[in-house]
Amino acid sequence: MRAAPTKGDRPRMKLRIQHTTRYRYSQPLLYTVQTLHLWPVSGPSQSVESWDLRVPGALQRQPDIEGNRVNGFSRLARPEQGLRQLDVVAQGVVHTHGVAEFTDDANPLPASFYRRATALAEPHPRMALWAVQVAPALVASLSRGQAPAVAELLALTDAVADKVRYRKGQTQVETTALEAFDWELGVCQDQAHVMVAVCRSIGLPARYVSGYFHAADEPDLASHAWAEVCLDEAQRRWISLDVTHRCPTDERHVRLSAASDYAACLPLRGLRHGGGDEELSVQVHIAPVA
Repeated sequence: MRAAPTKGDRPRMKLRIQHTTRYRYSQPLLYTVQTLHLWPVSGPSQSVESWDLRVPGALQRQPDIEGNRVNGFSRLARPEQGLRQLDVVAQGVVHTHGVAEFTDDANPLPASFYRRATALAEPHPRMALWAVQVAPALVASLSRGQAPAVAELLALTDAVADKVRYRKGQTQVETTALEAFDWELGVCQDQAHVMVAVCRSIGLPARYVSGYFHAADEPDLASHAWAEVCLDEAQRRWISLDVTHRCPTDERHVRLSAASDYAACLPLRGLRHGGGDEELSVQVHIAPVA
């Protein structure tokens, strides 16, 4: 990936991140296999100084067609071992560069791949009609065959933030973009999905990004999500847009992975045998490093 040329220096940060996921089980766990999107990669917006992923098994690199770093592990236990807890800890130091516009050389897929419908971010005629109402300049540019202007996309970002108000506890990880659009509320995942789905509804390739966000006054947003929209398909130019904060991504953002929607880049996803009831807890700590 290559960043856009800029004038002057952009704000930069050096962030230390620790992301701990803990599974507790009511009965002994016998077997589990997990896929992890928990390893950031260096690119225009960031440089990974160091990163470590501690898992209760042998860590194995897995293939990914979208330029993400994906890992996996499996764990087998006998009933008499009484395995009732698994911890996955991702931690490291990342330098952020405050870059939102970039050329995506790392992803071999054509931008058109991200125009297709997915289960959580499916385009819909009602979304296209709404976009005409709230972002007429953007839709007019596209109808003339012109590339979208950043200012036009920021206007759409504002409109999505107004439409889908940030409210915790009202949606689930399975909530679709259309549901959040109709309910007019959700969290960062929902806002990102709606932005992606609206862009697809008017013909723009767009994708979902999972990552981290550093703000001392917003610890609940340490694990964060935003959208990326294609500016130029031929040149593979993209821009990252944070609907929750109504802005392009900046030095506060750390990119973990990007995919068609949340289901395609879950931080952890897998299956298990045994264990009974499962309790999941997640803690993310982010601190600047001098």
